[in-house]
Amino acid sequence: MAEGIIKEFGKGAIESFSAGVAPTGFVHPKAIEAMKESGIDISRQNSKPIDIDLLSMMDFIITLCGSADETCPMTPPGIKHLHWPIVDPSGVLDTEEKTMDEFRKVRNELKKRIFLFIQELQYGNRV
Repeated sequence: MAEGIIKEFGKGAIESFSAGVAPTGFVHPKAIEAMKESGIDISRQNSKPIDIDLLSMMDFIITLCGSADETCPMTPPGIKHLHWPIVDPSGVLDTEEKTMDEFRKVRNELKKRIFLFIQELQYGNRV
């Protein structure tokens, strides 16, 4: 979801790459549905492993969800690392509606954080 939001809010000004420490190869159907409700299509995205060479070319690395801060490979020197401890909604096992609500909550939290992050980058504020 974060990759899709950055691509939408960044409109080509920011290049984003998404990867995980335990990629599944697919995007959760509820993530696709939650993003579609916001007008963002992530149905063509996929879950990818971390590419160490690509990682070394980043300006920022933002880790999400629980232990990703500790399990992500060491951040290369000179690259800013931020951690946003957002609950992974794919672990929610509840009714369809409650699970979907968790995906919406995460989508909204990501939108808020990404919007502020982009504003800070554009206006030279502290990131």
